[in-house]
Amino acid sequence: MKLAIAQINCVLGDLTGNVKRILQYSEQARQLGVQLLLTPELSLCGYPPEDLLLRDGFYHACARALDDLAEKISGIAVIVGHPHELNGKRYNAASLISDGVISATYLKHELPNYSVFDEERYFEQGTAPCVFEMEGIRFALNICEDVWKPDVALQSRKAGAQVLLVLNASPYAIEKRISRHNVIRERIAETGMAVVYANMVGGQDELIFDGGSFAMDRSGVLTAQAPNFEETLSILELHDDLRPVGAIIPDLGLEADVYRALCLGVRDYITKNRFPGILLGMSGGIDSALTLAIATDALGADKVHAVMMPSPYTAQMSLDDAREMVKILGVRYDEFPIEAMFRSYSTTLETSFAGRAVDTTEENLQARIRGTLLMALSNKLGSLVLTTGNKSEMTVGYATLYGDMAGGFAVLKDVSKTLVYRLARYRNTLGKVIPERIITRPPSAELRADQTDQDSLPPYDVLDAIMACYVEQNLTIPEIIARGYAEADVRRVVHLIRISEYKRRQSAVGIRITERSYGKDWRYPITVRYQDNF
Repeated sequence: MKLAIAQINCVLGDLTGNVKRILQYSEQARQLGVQLLLTPELSLCGYPPEDLLLRDGFYHACARALDDLAEKISGIAVIVGHPHELNGKRYNAASLISDGVISATYLKHELPNYSVFDEERYFEQGTAPCVFEMEGIRFALNICEDVWKPDVALQSRKAGAQVLLVLNASPYAIEKRISRHNVIRERIAETGMAVVYANMVGGQDELIFDGGSFAMDRSGVLTAQAPNFEETLSILELHDDLRPVGAIIPDLGLEADVYRALCLGVRDYITKNRFPGILLGMSGGIDSALTLAIATDALGADKVHAVMMPSPYTAQMSLDDAREMVKILGVRYDEFPIEAMFRSYSTTLETSFAGRAVDTTEENLQARIRGTLLMALSNKLGSLVLTTGNKSEMTVGYATLYGDMAGGFAVLKDVSKTLVYRLARYRNTLGKVIPERIITRPPSAELRADQTDQDSLPPYDVLDAIMACYVEQNLTIPEIIARGYAEADVRRVVHLIRISEYKRRQSAVGIRITERSYGKDWRYPITVRYQDNF
């Protein structure tokens, strides 16, 4: 028989639009001779609905949408993920629909409550397996977290299942595909079942769903692999030996995956929230250059507006490189010198600042003037301001509140500085858009004369390694030092992390690409006396 995976980009809460999308894929699959179509977790409403799941009206609307979908499906069986209310309890569910009838409903057993997940807040646990038969083959349903633990899949096998169908809304993180494949191989080794794994695709606030749906046979051999970051219909032939065979799209590599994830995140955040375009402040530096390239690739040059705001400390090479890049990309570009405004602010504050040396106050003032100009343009034009700071800067507070942090979406929020450089070089392999000097010159905020980032920070390769150990791996200070990093550097970075929490709490939402970003999976107090020594 023929199966298919609809790797769908759902819009959260757009029940009418999601029903239409599922119906379009159902009809396309039916015309190709497919008998059973699998859609992602909560495909009816999008994922994660968060506190919408606390509202009675949301469940009523989802129930009506599911009935509407069921009425219109014919000639094919479709498995749809949806919220489900039963006897006053609420579940993360999946239903089998064919010819207007909902013939089976599975209730998710394992509810993740870690990292970005809060499902115990919203759902009750299901307890029963769901096995159904088509064309003489017995299929079982699992939902996402169910397969990350052994018991649920094994329960399905004991109930007579031969092929496991898994609906997923599994967020992207670097090398997540490897983790998924390994977990499914574990379930296959325990159960002897072939597995078909459907994953959602698209951006939802800070999360990216990368797709990458796949199938494995009863030996754990990969027999089908859908592309990452693309909405697609994958057709599988289920052979007599229960091998689900389809096309295998090769992985493109880490930099390509991350770059495509960032493009998808920008595209979906802007289009799903119906912004007409984006604004960003150019500096002639690497972060704004990479952000500009991503935004242009994601949205097209006609929706991108770059603004250069030189100060007395802006180097001529920064102006030249910014002008060259916007010319290559063909985006709208404006220059607004801020020297006169900076002098005016300084004159206004002169009496209050009398007797005090020039310090970071004057540096931050330049950044805040720029932030004010960008937000004024945003208010007038309706475009969203993209911030350009990276994870390394956010980690140690090397950013200005209401200055370069001003904006609505942080593209590089979870991208380390060293990865920024790798992504810039990768983008230039697709066609050179970032001038080479931007990549090779020492990074600088250019807020005072002859400034470089390393005046205030450890070298970025050291900073990023310590950051990864402490933030992403939860290692202790002694454990990080034992990896060969200087104790002074480790303690300095950890101290900066601790005192910068108030800034991160006020930063724009940004794209998550690691297993620990500064979003919902980072929850530290601002006011705290505890200091890391162990």
